[in-house]
Amino acid sequence: MAASSTSALRLSEPDRAMLDGSQGPADQLAMRIVSRMAAVVGAERLMDITGAHIDSSLYMGEATLEFAEKLAGLGAQVKVPTTLNVSGVDEAGWQEWEVPASWAENARLQMIAYERMGCTPTWTCAPYQLEQRPEFGQQVAWGESSAIVFANSVLGARTERYPDLMDICAAITGRVPEVGLHLTPNRAAQVHLQLEAIPRELQEHDSFYPVLGYVLGGIAGDRVACISGFDVEPNEDQLKALGAAAASSGAVALFHIPGVTPEAPTLEDAFQGREPEEQIKLSKDRLRTARSELTTTPGTELDMVVLGSPHFSLAEFQSLAPMLKGSSKHPKVQFLVTTSRAMATLAERAGLLDPIRDFGGRITLDTCILTTPMLPETIRSLMTNSAKYAYYSPGLLNVSVAFGGLAECVNSAVRGKIVQENGIWQN
Repeated sequence: MAASSTSALRLSEPDRAMLDGSQGPADQLAMRIVSRMAAVVGAERLMDITGAHIDSSLYMGEATLEFAEKLAGLGAQVKVPTTLNVSGVDEAGWQEWEVPASWAENARLQMIAYERMGCTPTWTCAPYQLEQRPEFGQQVAWGESSAIVFANSVLGARTERYPDLMDICAAITGRVPEVGLHLTPNRAAQVHLQLEAIPRELQEHDSFYPVLGYVLGGIAGDRVACISGFDVEPNEDQLKALGAAAASSGAVALFHIPGVTPEAPTLEDAFQGREPEEQIKLSKDRLRTARSELTTTPGTELDMVVLGSPHFSLAEFQSLAPMLKGSSKHPKVQFLVTTSRAMATLAERAGLLDPIRDFGGRITLDTCILTTPMLPETIRSLMTNSAKYAYYSPGLLNVSVAFGGLAECVNSAVRGKIVQENGIWQN
C-alpha cells in the first residue's frame, strides 16, 4: 500500500535531525530522498543497515555525474561500510577499446566523487567475492540486481531492490524503509519449481545453472521462489550464475534451495509453513528449450567470446586457465574476461592471468561490456557462458549471441566459429 506523503512515517530523533539539516546539507538531502521513498512504498518507519553496495556509481550520463558531485560537494560521507559497483570505465585499459575520451573522463570524475564520500573503490558487480561481505541476517542496502539476489539467497543477508541514487542515500543516512525483503514474512517462498528427472551429470555442468536461472526468472517474475529436486549441492559460482540469470529474465531478488540456501534447511522452512501459490515441474525438455532461446545468432560466425558477468571469480580463473594452456585463440576472434581489481590481483599472484594472455585474450577490470561503450562496431556476434550477457546483449549492444558452457566458449575461440556441444543436453 503506497502513501502519498511522509505523514504516516514515524521518524526517530536522529532521522529528524538529518531531515531538518542539523547534521549538514548532505545528510539532509539524502534523508529527504530516503523518507520520500519510504512514503511511496508505505513504510511506517526506517531501520538501520550495516552496509551498502552502490550501483549508482556507474556513469550513465551527465545527470549521474552531477548527482554524485553534488553529494560529494556538500560533504557527504557514508555511515556504513560501502562498496561500489562496476564503473563506467576501466581506468587502466580504456584506451585499448572504443571508449570516447570524454566518456572516460566523466566516468573517472564520477568514480572520484564516490570515493570522496568514503566508499571503498571495489568497482565490481560481485561484492560477495570480497573478503568482507555481509553475514546471515544482516540488514544491508544493495544495488545491482545480481548482487541483490546473491546477498539475499546465498548469504542470507537482507536487502530490498535498491535503485540507483536511492542506494547512496541509504549509505549516507545508514537508514532504509522497513519493508519488503528486510522483513521475515516477506521472505517466504511463493512459487515452487521442482526439477524432474534431471540427470546428475547435467546438474553438475556449468551451463545448467544459467539456463535454470533464465527459466526461474521467466516463471517467478518478482516472486520469491523455491527450487527443489537437486541431486548435487551447487557451489557459489553456480548459484551466482543462477541468480544473475533469474534477476535478468525476471526480477528475482530471493530464491531458496532446501538444504543449500541459509533460510531453507527444509522445504517447509522455505515456505514458512505456507502452501505454494504455484507449483511447476521443470523437465529436461523445458530446460533444453530455454537453452536454445539464449542463442540468437543465426549461424556460426564469431567475433568475440566474453566471460565474466557477473565478474569472474578466482575459482573461475582456476577453471579457465587449464583449458587455455597449449592453445591460442583464432586470429579473427577476440577473447575477453571481465573481472574486478581484487580478483585480478589474486589471479595474477596465482599465475592464472598469463595463460589468458598467452592464449591471446584480454582482461578488463572494474567495468562491463554492457555498461561502457568499449566494443567496436565490427563486433556483431558474441559467445558467452553468461545468461545475463546472453539476455541483455542483443538489446543493449545490438549484437547476436550464442550461449554455451565455459569449455564450449574456449573451443569456439580456438576454432574461430561458434561450436555448441549438445551431448550433455541431449542424452
